[in-house]
Amino acid sequence: MTKTYNEIYIKARRALKEAGIESYALDARLIVAGAAGKTPEKLMRDLSLYSAGDLEDKVDKLIERHLTGEPVAYLTNSWEFYGVPILVNRDVLIPRSDTEMIVRASIELFSGRNGRPRILDLCTGSGCIGCALAVQMPGARLVMVDNDTGALRVCRENILNSNLGLRAMCIEADATKKPPMLLGSFDLLVCNAPYIPTAEIETLDASVKDYEPYHALDGGEDGLDIIRPVVSLWKSVLKDRGTIMLEVGEGQAETVLQLLAAAGFTRRGALKDTNGTDRIVIGQF
Repeated sequence: MTKTYNEIYIKARRALKEAGIESYALDARLIVAGAAGKTPEKLMRDLSLYSAGDLEDKVDKLIERHLTGEPVAYLTNSWEFYGVPILVNRDVLIPRSDTEMIVRASIELFSGRNGRPRILDLCTGSGCIGCALAVQMPGARLVMVDNDTGALRVCRENILNSNLGLRAMCIEADATKKPPMLLGSFDLLVCNAPYIPTAEIETLDASVKDYEPYHALDGGEDGLDIIRPVVSLWKSVLKDRGTIMLEVGEGQAETVLQLLAAAGFTRRGALKDTNGTDRIVIGQF
C-alpha cells in the first residue's frame, strides 16, 4: 500500500530515535528527502501527498546503512555548505561547519574592495570552499586544485551545479610539489589540507575513520606533512600583499604561524572556532 511522505518520514524518525540517534528528526528528514529526490523544504511541503511505490523500501535500506554508521551525507550524496548544495561521495570529505570560517574570512577580506579577486582553492576536495566563494563573490575567479581524480570529478560536478560558468575551473596538481607553470598569480590562497596526525585517525569517530577518504584526513606524523610544502612552495603564486588562509587542527596553529613567518609572511594571525580552538591561520605579505 502506497504511503504518504509523512508516514514514511514518521517511520524513519521512529527507527532512528529508538536506535539512539541524537539527530533522529533531522537525519530522517534528510534521508527521506534524498530518497525522494526532493529538497528537505519540498519534502516538508509535500508531507500530505502520496509517495512513489518504492520509496518506503529505499528509505528502509538507507536507514539500515545509517544505523551501521554510514553518514547521512554519503547516503544522500549531498550536503549544504555555506548555503550552497554540495554533491559529496566517498571520494571526498563531508564539508564541516568549521571550514565555513574560511569563506566568511575571505568575504570579509575583500569587503568594500573593487575588482575581481583571483582565488586559489588548494586541496579542494569537493570544491565546497571554492564554490561557496564564487557564489558569494560574483566578481571572483576561482581555480580549484587537487591531486585526486575522484575528488576532481566531484569538484567539476559542483562547479556545474553551482552555475559558475567560466568563473571557476579545477586542475590536477600535487600540493606537496611546486605549482604548475602558467598557473598565474592570486590575491588569495585558501587551503583545507589533510591535517590529522596519522596516529590519531584511529581515535576518530567511526563515521569518519570508516567512511571518509583516508588520504583526505592523514597529515602525517604531526599533521603538517601537506601544510609545510603548501606554505613554502605555493607562496610563490601569491601577488604582492596576497593572503593565505589555512585550516589547521587543534594545537597546530602556533607551529603554522612560525612556518608563515619563516616564509616571509609579515602579517600573521589565527581565528578561533566555536570551541575556542585556533582553527584558521592567516598570513599576508
